[in-house]
Amino acid sequence: MGDVIDLTGDGGVVKQIIRQAKADALSPTEDVPLVDVHYEGTLAETGEVFDTTHEDNTVFSFEIGKGSVIQAWDIALRTMKVGEVAKITCKPEYAYGSAGSPPDIPPDSTLIFEVELVSCRPRKGSSLSSVSEERARLEELKRQRELAAAVKEEEKKKREEAKAAAAARIQAKMEAKKGQGKGKGKGK
Repeated sequence: MGDVIDLTGDGGVVKQIIRQAKADALSPTEDVPLVDVHYEGTLAETGEVFDTTHEDNTVFSFEIGKGSVIQAWDIALRTMKVGEVAKITCKPEYAYGSAGSPPDIPPDSTLIFEVELVSCRPRKGSSLSSVSEERARLEELKRQRELAAAVKEEEKKKREEAKAAAAARIQAKMEAKKGQGKGKGKGK
């Protein structure tokens, strides 16, 4: 697990990376503010799960910075990359505060979320060239990786064919020697 990072400076939102994203993975930005996440939320006090997307394998989608989720999520998800899994600990003042969220979340609860950032998308109707350029760049990267993998596969196949051909030649020589031996024996 990664280092513990205090995202708010007051211990209110603390993030620990469980699985790193790839270095070139996207992060949410003004251009791609819509995020899809898998998560499981537990009460820090009891360890009881109060909400999860894992049971029905759905994703939860929202737009960063719109206040549509608890403050801790707006803060933490800005720091994540697609593919990253992080444990996010949220003090009540960055979650549901003194009101809680009855019946599942008691007042003044510290919450722990394990969150996976599945994807980032532009808002619907965004015709931002930077978004399409980013998508094109990622497609090109993917194509290059696939090409490199195909070349490696081809080289591996050639090596295996060469090995098989060499083994067949050795086998043929041994068969020929055996045959010669038998031939001499029969001729006497």
